[in-house]
Amino acid sequence: MRDSLSSALPSATSGSPVSTRSFGAQVIAPGRTRFRLWAPDVKTVSVELETGRSFPMRRLEDGWHEVEVPCVAGTRYQFKVRPGVLVPDPASRLQAGDLRDASVVVDPDSYVWRNTAWRGRPWHETVLYELHAGAMGGFRGILARLPELAALGVTAIELMPIADFPGKHNWGYDGVLLYAPETTYGAPEVLKALIDGAHDLGIQVFLDVVYNHFGPDGNFLNQYASRFFSEDQKNAWGSSIDYRQPAVREFFIENAIYWLEEYRFDGLRFDAVHAIPDASFMSELGARVRKHFDPARHIHLVLEHDGNAAHYLREQFDAQWNDDLHHVLHVMLTGETRGYYSAYAEATTEKLARCLKEGFAYQGEVSPAHHGDTRGEPSADLPPTAFIAFLQNHDQIGNRAHGDRLTTMADSRAIRAAATLILLSPQIPMLFMGEEWGSTKPFNYFVNHEGELAEAIRLGRLQEFALAADPDDDQRVIPDPSEMSTYHSSIPDHPSGVEVEYAQWLEFYREVLAARHASIVPRLQGASSLGAVVIGNKAVKAMWRLGDGAVLTLYTNLSEDRAMLNPEHWPDDSEELLETRVNAVSLLRQGCLRAFTTVALLKTRQRL
Repeated sequence: MRDSLSSALPSATSGSPVSTRSFGAQVIAPGRTRFRLWAPDVKTVSVELETGRSFPMRRLEDGWHEVEVPCVAGTRYQFKVRPGVLVPDPASRLQAGDLRDASVVVDPDSYVWRNTAWRGRPWHETVLYELHAGAMGGFRGILARLPELAALGVTAIELMPIADFPGKHNWGYDGVLLYAPETTYGAPEVLKALIDGAHDLGIQVFLDVVYNHFGPDGNFLNQYASRFFSEDQKNAWGSSIDYRQPAVREFFIENAIYWLEEYRFDGLRFDAVHAIPDASFMSELGARVRKHFDPARHIHLVLEHDGNAAHYLREQFDAQWNDDLHHVLHVMLTGETRGYYSAYAEATTEKLARCLKEGFAYQGEVSPAHHGDTRGEPSADLPPTAFIAFLQNHDQIGNRAHGDRLTTMADSRAIRAAATLILLSPQIPMLFMGEEWGSTKPFNYFVNHEGELAEAIRLGRLQEFALAADPDDDQRVIPDPSEMSTYHSSIPDHPSGVEVEYAQWLEFYREVLAARHASIVPRLQGASSLGAVVIGNKAVKAMWRLGDGAVLTLYTNLSEDRAMLNPEHWPDDSEELLETRVNAVSLLRQGCLRAFTTVALLKTRQRL
């Protein structure tokens, strides 16, 4: 159900004015709006209002077109770029329907913010919770869930991409209008109310943004701004976005600032940065964001980069998703070694120890999953908080043929041990929606494309998994991404309060996160590794000196067999912080680490 456009435009005014934008429609005075469009391929452009009035735009240098028009917030408009060709504003703040419908003039200063003094939270306090807005009931549905997430110990939610996409449901990585929140999730003021409500509870809000491609349906840029795309650079989605064009760079940099400023998001996660051919772009974006905002405001910038590009983390970026740590743990928990997991099939426990000690497992070594190429950059000098650790996320579940969650593939005791390692290590932990109650429902890949595109995606999925299939795999039918049932089956089965197993999982996550917040977070700034060693099959010991001098030690055994420790690895007189199985600490002090167990010990300065 789409929120009405009238509800998107509250009459009250409040808040400081937002920055002037180079692109799109901007209310510049009561009853007056400026329109700007970069359309270097055409000589004439006009703004067409829903009233039937047409306003020719003045052609400026470098392909820009501009005009000021007497119209108010709420006015619907399109750009005429060729005779009979009307297109939406590529910087539309709101659509009056879907991608092919009119754009809507929005006054960004019209929402009344409650939390005007909010400055965010320091990065080391972050516990992330990744979610899909549609699967959580839209912006209002997320808002309703915030109190229970706060009680769980979550301090930040991360929304999968919400930029307007074709159809009614989509993972979000097919976004086309990158400034317009998807209307099926709620109107702009509902999104702002969600962020306001999160700040009420001390919860940060992050947004996943996609700057490596546009979606395959509903993108009209080639009709008037073909320079957005490179003819000589390709990526997995086709022609790369051409960041050599100054206007293109500005479009995306302003987009990042827009979400952080107009909506007051606390941070951004940049999707698949390795697919952006111009490496200088992300460095410039990070510098521009930092320069734009008051340093007293906590704004966090996070990367996904398959190449383990550690140099970004020495610049303007806070952290990078640690895929290596996930992949190592997944191989240990499930035994899977196909596809990219093949790069972790050998010396698996050693790779886990390296991830805990230095961040990335691959820091320039040859990777079997990357055609024998080297992968990664040195990361040992970085703080542990420069890495985001997780057992599950949208990719690692949804890019499986059947969207299987880890709870359907691994022993629950092993999952608890691995989750405790993730949640108590000094790396920044992240959960995926439903993980906290041990959900077994799939999270499938879903879209809402039609016709030939929908069929091409369906066949592509079948071919992809046919090549990767194991002869012993089950014969379940791979869900069609465009079928409504695929989307509905991916909506988490939120606990009703009567499921005993769900309640046990929730209590487990609450207990572990409570230990993190009480004993680790206050000491986390300035933490550094003291080393990590293999102590048995699938068993490691890792140690960190925390910011106040205390020493955190984690023992983890993901094997079904106990690990007998050499005397040099026995624990000292550190205090017990947490054990995942009964009597695990007592046995550890006798040199035995139970199967499927993690033990956390803390030695404070008073005991050093």
